[in-house]
Amino acid sequence: MGREVTFNFPPRRVVSLVPSLTEMLCDLGVELVGRTRFCIHPTEQVKKLPSVGGTKDFKVDRIVDLRPDLVIGNKEENYREGIEALEQHVPVWMTDINTISDSLQVWTDFGEITNTTQEAKKIRSSVEQKLASLKSTKTGEVLYLIWYKPWMAAGSQTYIDEFLSHLGYSNVITDSRYPELTLEQMRDLSPEKILLSSEPFPFKAKHQRELELLFPESKVELVDGEAYSWYGSRLLKVGI
Repeated sequence: MGREVTFNFPPRRVVSLVPSLTEMLCDLGVELVGRTRFCIHPTEQVKKLPSVGGTKDFKVDRIVDLRPDLVIGNKEENYREGIEALEQHVPVWMTDINTISDSLQVWTDFGEITNTTQEAKKIRSSVEQKLASLKSTKTGEVLYLIWYKPWMAAGSQTYIDEFLSHLGYSNVITDSRYPELTLEQMRDLSPEKILLSSEPFPFKAKHQRELELLFPESKVELVDGEAYSWYGSRLLKVGI
């Protein structure tokens, strides 16, 4: 992200502040010493690691006490004030992932900074093959909801938007990032399909039934949010 970061190479003690990146680092064999409470994959590995709080309320002192060689975060997932405070004590490598290309580049970057280049190339190749197999496999105009009351959707300039397009969907939301919507606005969009993500809001069958009554002309589906928003190796382990 345009900043110079100096750290011990290769880093032996790493703290990850992003769930999808935690899984990527574990799959590369990187030794983690801390993670957020939302870092749930791979289960057996992360449950042994101390939690440093959430992605947007991590505890700086707790991270510093772990004596990491490197902390890895993300511009969208983490909060600026916390990152700036953390940088006063330990090296922080920030990612900024809004496109599929960005997500693939992270494999190359992680391979270089953690001295796992060959393994990173191997996994990146597998992810590229999976992406190729998914290209243009879906059709229709969709509304991808991420939050309930207020209703919020994934819009342009997000990884989710590009992933939807890659699958073959047309996102009815043209506003950037994650706009709030009223029911009236949602009706005006007339989506053929409404996708209810399992995260960050955990949409359930009751929400699906509610929207089916409100939008009888739209097909409403529950989808695995990890599949649509977790860039990295999660894509190799889920169905779409």
